[in-house]
Amino acid sequence: MVVLRNVSVACPADGSVVVRDLRLASRAGPTDGYEKQLRHHVVLPALVNAHDHLHQNGVPPLPQLAPFRNSYEWAAAFQDHFADAGVRAALSTPLTARLWQGGLKNALSGATTVMHHDRSHDAFDAANFPVRVSRPCTWAHSLHLQYGPDVVASFRASAAEVPWFIHLAEGVDALAAGELQELRQLGCLSGNTVLIHGVGLDDADVTDIVRAGAGVVWCPSSNLSMLGRTIAPHRLRALFDAGCLALGTDSRLTGARDLLAELKVAATHSDFSAHELLQLVTACARRLLRTAHCDDCIIVRERGADPFHGFDGLQRAQLRAVVRGGEPFITDPDFADWFAALGISCNAVWLDGQPKLCRSDALSADGVPAWTAEQGLTLQ
Repeated sequence: MVVLRNVSVACPADGSVVVRDLRLASRAGPTDGYEKQLRHHVVLPALVNAHDHLHQNGVPPLPQLAPFRNSYEWAAAFQDHFADAGVRAALSTPLTARLWQGGLKNALSGATTVMHHDRSHDAFDAANFPVRVSRPCTWAHSLHLQYGPDVVASFRASAAEVPWFIHLAEGVDALAAGELQELRQLGCLSGNTVLIHGVGLDDADVTDIVRAGAGVVWCPSSNLSMLGRTIAPHRLRALFDAGCLALGTDSRLTGARDLLAELKVAATHSDFSAHELLQLVTACARRLLRTAHCDDCIIVRERGADPFHGFDGLQRAQLRAVVRGGEPFITDPDFADWFAALGISCNAVWLDGQPKLCRSDALSADGVPAWTAEQGLTLQ
């Protein structure tokens, strides 16, 4: 049993903060246990990234001089970008290693659960894969891009209790504005439908989504990068108040560096409080993804009287520890005794110039060093 003594345990779901001893169960099950005094520290639930494409995070983005009208135009423009030497090099990396790097991107920023919007992979079942990939789920890519499962067939094959994901209304033109109506006519708007992006939605669309009990994953960095616009604050508020909104990064092809950076962009483009923003990447995301609660957590230093406001603007190197399944994943060096007590091998690394310890088995995929593709992460 791991015991973190005198730590402030913050719960975004209800806004409570309680100073207490926090007990964490671990698969390693140390004989003598481990205790750490953490006065003046805050423990928060680990984050949930409600939208990513894990295998795309090491691919160089498309150079862009002006916003696109919709994602289909962006995808068409990307075809010539496949000839770029950097893109070819990234895509020549084994898929497992690319997925692993996407997992590292998330775990290093405290996001230990991720919705991967693409085909599942055996790597996700590995005990040392950096994140928990949200499952079960079903998906289609979008209404008008010929990739992935058929829209109607995949929706009909999905059980009512399993979330079904689709990129929708990812644009600012008439095509994007009409996509919710098109989805409804196909019979694919229901309580398990989760729409990614939704920039082209209007007020009536939002009302229909709430009425159906569907959800929206907001990816503001990706929207602003690709389209120059994101969902209006009043629509975000309506979706949030109905329990129908979560936050995601998308991949780095268009999105933010990680979920911490995404939170900062989300704060700028909404009226959400710091407490509400954290709900979007914890309780709200778990509700939309229908994932079970887990004991994964983040440890940070106190930065003021309000731990939720103090989380605003944090960067990944400022996290004291990311904990998955009661075990340290990446920590500051003074947590070395925690790794030792649980018998977990770790490597000394630099993360954005800061010294850290990272569990060794999370750094490589099938013998391929996945960490080399993650900018800012190097071995000491």
